[in-house]
Amino acid sequence: MRTSNVKYEPFSGWVDPPGDVQPALAGDRTCSVAVIGGGINGMSTALRLAERAQDVVLLEAEFCGHGSSSRNAGQLAGAPGGDLQLLNLLFGKKMPAIARFADHAAHHVEDVLKRFDIDCDYEPVGNCFAAVSPGQMGRVRRVAKILRKAGTDVELGTSDELGIPRGFLGGMREVVGGIMNPGKFALGLRRALLSSDAQVFERTNVTDVTREGGQVIISTPRGAVRADKVVLATNAFAGEWEITPRHLAVPIWVCEVETEPIDPERLAALGWTSRSGLVTQHAIMENYRLTSRNTIVFGVRRLERGTTYPLPPKTPDPALVEELAEAFAMRFPTLSDLAIDRAWGGWIAITSTWLPLAGQLGDDIFYSIACNGHGLAQAPYLGSLMADLIVDGQRHEDLEVLWKKTPKFPRPMMMGPVGLRTIWAVDRFNDVVNGSRRRARRRSTPRA
Repeated sequence: MRTSNVKYEPFSGWVDPPGDVQPALAGDRTCSVAVIGGGINGMSTALRLAERAQDVVLLEAEFCGHGSSSRNAGQLAGAPGGDLQLLNLLFGKKMPAIARFADHAAHHVEDVLKRFDIDCDYEPVGNCFAAVSPGQMGRVRRVAKILRKAGTDVELGTSDELGIPRGFLGGMREVVGGIMNPGKFALGLRRALLSSDAQVFERTNVTDVTREGGQVIISTPRGAVRADKVVLATNAFAGEWEITPRHLAVPIWVCEVETEPIDPERLAALGWTSRSGLVTQHAIMENYRLTSRNTIVFGVRRLERGTTYPLPPKTPDPALVEELAEAFAMRFPTLSDLAIDRAWGGWIAITSTWLPLAGQLGDDIFYSIACNGHGLAQAPYLGSLMADLIVDGQRHEDLEVLWKKTPKFPRPMMMGPVGLRTIWAVDRFNDVVNGSRRRARRRSTPRA
């Protein structure tokens, strides 16, 4: 693929920043509930609280939807994320509840799109765990067995049977979920929030969170908010204040790129009739999906850990863009002459268990993390559940399965620079081996 004229986006390739960024907090405020973080998690929390007649303030350091909410691949997942074989080993008895949460989360987002009339090019076509080798196909079969036992509706088949590109051997499709423009979704949710009774302050960096006189004090450069209760909904950015539990989440930088527009006839020749989003079964996945503008968005393949707070602004590494282009050419050889039009990236959160989680610090501070690569579906649902907990004082059964009774988290394994590099190297070794096998099979196949 050609990568000579890539546009490196400072924000996202999906949408432009909003033109109506709200004023920063100036002076002091009091409220019943304050939400810190304006991603789709925090916005959903604040919007639900406002719908339930709570006096709510939301504080966002940039503008709502600025982070990974608008920068991800736009694949709305209907099944749990992470290493499902490992999750089944560690949390076998909880797998039906974990699967139920993921299914309900996807349906919740679909309901949000209808309720707030958000046009984000949503296509309910599901997403596929796609295999690029016999070994990955074996993994897919094992994962399908786990999910079916947990109650998730999935389809197993070859590439032709699933309607995915013939460069993949086959896979497993999650029937629930689909693909969307996540930037449009985040900005649509932002519009709904700004139309509510919630007080929203953007460009407002929170410098500290403390307690004083029976309230929580949120300090900012130009004022403070005194709240009876506070929700920390900062995901990857959850590490800037002493009050945040240690190892709550690891910030990871991921990259997405987009091709130039593709001739519809060339797209049709791929056999991608289902239009389902694709996620390979590498240890560090590759994702591929079609868009409404006749392009293909794809990415990840390599993870980079953030080590200091505040997290720095970043643009994609050109070497990674080149590597993603090489991977694309392997998966879609008939499109290897295309150019990459743009590239962008963002910080996501990875938890030690690869599961979303939620909990409390005392009686007045709540926290929630719902990313791990599946935040597009899970974050809005978790935000709404957290809001209902604050109002009703009771945890929904879907929240119960994620709840941490004590805010203590182990250091995530293999998430350091050496561990991530090792995982990447194993993936690349397997790619080389599988590529050699494919070439050997082609040479040994008699010509007609």
